Amino acid sequence: MHTLGMIGGTSWHSTIEYYRLINELAAEQLGSRGNPPLIIHSLNIELMRRGDRNEINSRYLEVAQDLARSGAEAIIICANTPHLVYPTVTQELSIPILHIADATAQEAKRIGIHHLGLLGNRPTMVGDSIRPRLLNEHGISTIVPDATSIDRAHDFVSNELTQGRFTEDARSFFLEQVALLTARGAEGIILGCTELPMLIKPDDCSSNLLPTTSLHAKMAVEFIRHGKA
Repeated sequence: MHTLGMIGGTSWHSTIEYYRLINELAAEQLGSRGNPPLIIHSLNIELMRRGDRNEINSRYLEVAQDLARSGAEAIIICANTPHLVYPTVTQELSIPILHIADATAQEAKRIGIHHLGLLGNRPTMVGDSIRPRLLNEHGISTIVPDATSIDRAHDFVSNELTQGRFTEDARSFFLEQVALLTARGAEGIILGCTELPMLIKPDDCSSNLLPTTSLHAKMAVEFIRHGKA
């Protein structure tokens, strides 16, 4: 098996979910009582909340290089938003980073859909870490909610979901957004916040749901088993 470095902490709830999923999927595929070799560095979420792009890039590069020196053969960032560091960090890193958008694109192609709705926090929905990569690298277009709904989604993610609070108000809001994006032509919905799959389950709606957390974890296990990024 190949050793994977995990950068977590934004939030720690999602980091636990990543760790659980990777171990469960590895056990299913390997049929073993063993578990995969993982090295975890959990960052303070306040780094992302300060919003200093240079500080964020610098810190993620430092941590990724530390993980590489500790034996990691690839890196997985255990959240959607921090993938904004990908272009900067990969230039200076000797090992690959498994991109969450690539994992999402693999699933979309597998089920034959190319026009998706995207839900998450504000940086994920309007920033340059997810949507441009889906379009430029995979030919997959995305649509997002209107500006008012983006603000409300960001509030739910920042003040509830990343704090481990999963309320009925949040669930109802995001299910409404799933329906609205589907009505606008989305063939599937990217659950682009690591905590969203904890809030919304496949049985909650009829839309194709693409939960980035579990799809990313599958990519991680593929690397652990075969060493392919």
